[in-house]
Amino acid sequence: MLLWRRALDPHLGRWSLPGGRLRPDEDVETSIRRQLAEKVDVRQLKHVEQLAVFSSPDRVPGPRVVATAFLGLVPSDVDPVIPEDTRWHDVASLPRTAFDHESIVLRARDRLRSKLCYTNLGFALAPEEFSVSALRSLYSAALGYRVSATNLQRVLARRGLLVPTGNTAPSGRSGGRPAALFSFAGDGMQITDPFAVFKPPQHG
Repeated sequence: MLLWRRALDPHLGRWSLPGGRLRPDEDVETSIRRQLAEKVDVRQLKHVEQLAVFSSPDRVPGPRVVATAFLGLVPSDVDPVIPEDTRWHDVASLPRTAFDHESIVLRARDRLRSKLCYTNLGFALAPEEFSVSALRSLYSAALGYRVSATNLQRVLARRGLLVPTGNTAPSGRSGGRPAALFSFAGDGMQITDPFAVFKPPQHG
């Protein structure tokens, strides 16, 4: 999760989500992309969707502020040069955040986990080409538990989401058979299985 450190009161020095005001001449997605580019130099969003409206009267000190939050995803192979006051944070170990931003982050985490189960949203996290092992790592990180590479490939292939590129990954130090590379079939989020759920492995 990308957060930046506030330079002004209230909550000076706390970590917060990038944000700002909508200009009269722009739509919401244009505003999101502009502000991320201007404030934290992130320009490679692969997917953007509205998350929720946060309207608690006391969510910020002073005059009431209603916030509309959005979930934006950047492919894993994109490494933007971000300002010194901006950091990527593990959602499982967030620093102290400003206002109600922790609850917004957790809502975004839950939305992503849910949509990875029944849509093709993995396309927005993956590079253009990937091995099943690399994709498994992305899904495991997002879902919060280890995903079986075999099961993941079977599920995504059954949904028609994986396309073999004909290329292979470079061999590692130990040699062995190079891993086949795949890409996602098409861009843009689609519901692929409305009742699907990736479940954590059962123990015991």
